[in-house]
Order: sequence, then structure tokens, then C-alpha cells
Amino acid sequence: MTNHPHPSSAALEKLSAAPAAELRETLLEICSSPGWAASVAAARPWSDRDALLAANAAAMAALTAEDLADAMAGHARIGKPRTGDATSEREQAGIRGVDSALLDELHRANAAYEAKFGHVFLICATGRTAATMLASLRERFPNDAATEAEIVRGELRKINDIRINRLLDED
Repeated sequence: MTNHPHPSSAALEKLSAAPAAELRETLLEICSSPGWAASVAAARPWSDRDALLAANAAAMAALTAEDLADAMAGHARIGKPRTGDATSEREQAGIRGVDSALLDELHRANAAYEAKFGHVFLICATGRTAATMLASLRERFPNDAATEAEIVRGELRKINDIRINRLLDED
């Protein structure tokens, strides 16, 4: 996700120079964990895109269990993007047009996962089909809570990387 040959210096400079409250709001749109947002903000100014992505990675690595729960709370259930939420709908584009039997299977697997782990199944859904997300959910279901928390941490980092790159590329 860091292969962007032409860094968006204007967008990065704008983000680095944003007032604290504005930056916090922008960062919380990327990841709903206040701990993550504070950690990334504390790393500014970022010298380039890679420095901002490194701040994301460092912040993700340092998240507590409570911070992870905050971050997961900002994500829609796989197979049910939030209506009107362009980010959720874009990231879960792989479920569009899927037959109802597959969606029902995904919903049942999600319910079992949530009952076991106490939170939504989190995966970087960008570019994935409903079938591959269901396969990943089934593959991860046998994990213990500690293993799954570390996988979730990695998936959140990937999602944040995509969202950061998108933000920098939009400006």
C-alpha cells in the first residue's frame, strides 16, 4: 500500500498543518479509536506519505484492547455496509450483487464469530469478494482470542493504510 511514486505533498502538508481539533476529526474518520488518532497526531509533522503510514503502523502496534474495541466499533459488519456511508459501501463493494444464499451464509458465520469473540469480524474487505471474505471468516473462526486480536490489528492497519492513501490522493 505504500507504492505511491508521487507523494501528495500538498495534501500531506495540509494535514500536518491542520488545527488539532480538525486533524483529530479527520483521523477519527480513518480509524475510530481516539488512542490511535492521538498517537498518529503526535507523530506530526510527517515528512512524507511513508512517515504517515509508519505512524499508523506504530499507533496500531501500540493499541490496547480497549483501543482495538474502539477501532472495531467504527466498522460495519461484513455483508452489511452502513447505508449512506460511502466508505463502508466502497470497502464492501465485493458483496454487491451476491446471491442471497451466500449473503445468508455470511450473516450466519458473522453471528457465530461475534458470539465467540464479542466483536464484528474485521477484514480488509477492499478488493475481496463475498466468497473470499466468508472463507477467511471460516478460516479464522477456530483462532483463540489473542491470535484473533493480532490478526484484527493487522487488518485494521491495512484498512487505515488504504484510507490514508485515499485521503492523500483525493486532494
